[in-house]
Amino acid sequence: MDEVRAREAWRVLRIQAELVDGIDHLSGIGPSVTIYGSARLGPESPHYQNACALARRFGESGLNVLTGGGPGIMEGANEGAYGTDACSIGLNIELPHEQGANRYQDLSLDFRYFFIRKLMFVKHAVGFVVFPGGFGTMDELFEALTLVQTGKIAPFPIVLFGTQYWQGLADWLKQTVLAEGCIDADDLTRFHVTDSVEEAFQLVFSDYNAQQDARRDNLLERV
Repeated sequence: MDEVRAREAWRVLRIQAELVDGIDHLSGIGPSVTIYGSARLGPESPHYQNACALARRFGESGLNVLTGGGPGIMEGANEGAYGTDACSIGLNIELPHEQGANRYQDLSLDFRYFFIRKLMFVKHAVGFVVFPGGFGTMDELFEALTLVQTGKIAPFPIVLFGTQYWQGLADWLKQTVLAEGCIDADDLTRFHVTDSVEEAFQLVFSDYNAQQDARRDNLLERV
């Protein structure tokens, strides 16, 4: 029993150390856009190419790009942001398969625990863009929707990129989940589905600018 308690105590310390390290390294990065998507969709995929183009637009506009730091869509997004005035950031996770840090990162952090990594994705985000992906991508999407729905974080744009991939999910949410009364109609407005790099960019960047204007107005009112 003492050995079990000792292991649990060390686990708490590892969690604490990883949390502190993540907060410390990312504390000064400024506003960022988190881009999610499958590690299995490589450079030959149109989704990779769109992630690259979209991330470049964000980077050139001064918004950092946060990804999971691995291959596939994550690499595409990091590649697009890399070399712009903004920061290309990868939050890597230890996994038995798929994950290896891509080379297009200005700042790279390694995480053992998913929940700490997911906190970092949300903490600095002014918007999420979610490309096609598997269980991990779905997990990150629905966590963001839940946090906004429950008021745990301030609302921000959540963009699903790829109509053919995502429209079936959007239809199911409306026709089944909403119809059963498990969500409200307003919940269906918490995300946008698009195939357009420009529309995805504008949805996030326009909202970011509006938030900045609101903050400036609030400051002026206090003077």
